[in-house]
Amino acid sequence: MSKKDRLSKFEELIVDLIKNSPDNKLTREQMISVLRLESKNEVKRLDKSLNRLANKNTINRKDNYVFLNNNKGKTRKSSGDPNIVEGKIDISVRGTGYVITENLDQDIMISSKDVGTALNDDLVRVKITGSNKKSGQPRGKILEIVDRGKDFYVGTLSKVSKENYIIEADPKSVHTNFFVLPEFLNGAQNGDKVIFELENWVHEKALPEAKIKSVLGKSGSNDANILSILAENDMVAEFPKEVEEYANQIPLKIPNEECKRRRDLRDENIFTIDPEDAKDFDDALSIKKLDNGNYYLGVHIADVTHYLTPKSVLDEEAHKRGTSVYLVDRVIPMLPEVLSNGVCSLRPNEDKLTYSCFMEITPNGKLADYSIEETVIHSKQRFTYEEAQEVVDGKKHKYSKEVTMVAELARTLLDKRFREGAIDFDNPEPKFVLDEKGTPVKVIIKERIFAHRLIEECMLMANKTVAMHVDELRKQSGKKRSKDLYPFFYRVHDKPDQEKLAGIAEQVKPIGIKFEVGNRISPKKINDLLKQVENTSLEYIVNGLMLRAMAKAEYSPNNIGHFGLGFGHYAHFTSPIRRYPDVIVHRLLKGYNAGARVYTHDQLKKDGEHCSERERVAVDAERDSVKLKQVEFLSKKTGETFDGIISGVMERGIFVTLKDIYCEGMIRMSDLKSDYFVYNDKRHALVGRKSGKQFQLGDEIRVRVKSTDMQKRQIDFGLAR
Repeated sequence: MSKKDRLSKFEELIVDLIKNSPDNKLTREQMISVLRLESKNEVKRLDKSLNRLANKNTINRKDNYVFLNNNKGKTRKSSGDPNIVEGKIDISVRGTGYVITENLDQDIMISSKDVGTALNDDLVRVKITGSNKKSGQPRGKILEIVDRGKDFYVGTLSKVSKENYIIEADPKSVHTNFFVLPEFLNGAQNGDKVIFELENWVHEKALPEAKIKSVLGKSGSNDANILSILAENDMVAEFPKEVEEYANQIPLKIPNEECKRRRDLRDENIFTIDPEDAKDFDDALSIKKLDNGNYYLGVHIADVTHYLTPKSVLDEEAHKRGTSVYLVDRVIPMLPEVLSNGVCSLRPNEDKLTYSCFMEITPNGKLADYSIEETVIHSKQRFTYEEAQEVVDGKKHKYSKEVTMVAELARTLLDKRFREGAIDFDNPEPKFVLDEKGTPVKVIIKERIFAHRLIEECMLMANKTVAMHVDELRKQSGKKRSKDLYPFFYRVHDKPDQEKLAGIAEQVKPIGIKFEVGNRISPKKINDLLKQVENTSLEYIVNGLMLRAMAKAEYSPNNIGHFGLGFGHYAHFTSPIRRYPDVIVHRLLKGYNAGARVYTHDQLKKDGEHCSERERVAVDAERDSVKLKQVEFLSKKTGETFDGIISGVMERGIFVTLKDIYCEGMIRMSDLKSDYFVYNDKRHALVGRKSGKQFQLGDEIRVRVKSTDMQKRQIDFGLAR
């Protein structure tokens, strides 16, 4: 389903309202009354939603009444021709299209001459006209564009002549350039990076017409580059005006009545541990030893759902975003800053509403008892990771007792987790030192210290406990298990693909690493492989290969466990300021505590698909921003030489990852001039025909920076002379 075809939560509310009204119809005025829309903005939002629903053919209007269209929801009639299918199109920079459809195992390839006026992510109808003789890949031709997939695109405005303007589209956004009329410039000037929407496309031989929505900045500037990455991934930084207005009306002061109905922890020694530059403090900790020798750990999470009313404009925007996005030089929050950095953030020396998971844990790390309660806290101390590490290492502090006790418990939990089958991935993460203009001047590797593990283990334990709690509710109910018996929102991670693992075994075999996949993969086998390369030049390469072979973690009401963590039950509970799935989990837990059901299994399935997709988009944007800064950093180093490791080998060249700064680039086959090199698939190497010289995965190599392309975010290397 395309983005434009999806109904927003507010639109779903309107449809439900009409469905449940007498005669299945309502007037606009009745809706305003029932929905208690008081401000002009709220009424304007209703009118906008009604127009959208009418455009989608969901509703009809007659004699001042709004009613549902009886045809809506019926599937498009089949043409009866099995060679005509629908799917989403992905178009390469060269204009070749690939249509993804559930009907076929392979994508349908569409040559550039048959793409017509389709654009990336459009829903299209395709006629299959044949297939590739070697690969069997079907080929086809687009018959119809069913629905446009994107609301906007990004590119650079170029003035061709006095009244003629072209938008040179960013290749990662859309495959074709656009023209724009002077009246649709919206204040943009020559050389500006802009966000624009499709106005019209009359014929495939002509350029499509655009209308500029906003200006990101001058092309090449830091702001324009970073904001372009967001736009390419269908995200915007700014919140709609009505969302900001809603958020700004939320009171900062907590009413006394609210504190009284909660467990009051304001006199407890509660503290936070976060990055030095963090402002959105999701979680806080408390700990003590009980008389029986067990630990009593409290994980206190910002109570976002207290402020996030379901189906409000704020909730709808948070759901739409799904997650905060952490780019190199800025955070694009899921919630407006007044909430993420203010009202909800567990800042020190302030009363805050929290949702807490209390866990009694034995000295060997076993959960003995637990409770999940609404609380109010007053954080006594804000530690950075580095400050907490100093205390763990022995530095005296007024909360030394609590920090060292949590560290002691975290070590026990960590050891227990790895004994029971968790996989120990530890990839280096580059961090950029930026000047005042956002230009990278230095690349450093984020140091992973035990204080990071300390927080991680406490959060994992809380996430695991709340998921197990719901399973306990099912058992205590005495009812037969069904999908709608206490439905829950899990974080799941499937087993890795056997073929991909076999591929890794083939790749590492020529470089002397033994990895037996067999018929059944276990975390122990993967950990054994990672142990073989630990603290060697191959560690980063093999970790990367293994991560790419792993299944992607997702959100779902269907619990299949979490392979990577080795947990049978797991959910995301600890970061509701920056992750919408945690908001859903809080609502479910509060609902079950009150004896109410707030989500159905089918709703959670739909939300799982949405939240998983938003997470993937956010990860892509974060990676793109890192790659952008890597390219920008090396663009100032053209001609300089660096030590690297061959991280990939293919027929068209070799990929090299630079040591210490972990930037990856390519040496193209055409730049290997000393011999004629041939790809040897058994050795996973390029081998010289005359010399026998080979370039193999894991080899150390010295390269020079040949060129960089900021637009494509590519780095080209050559062999160092």
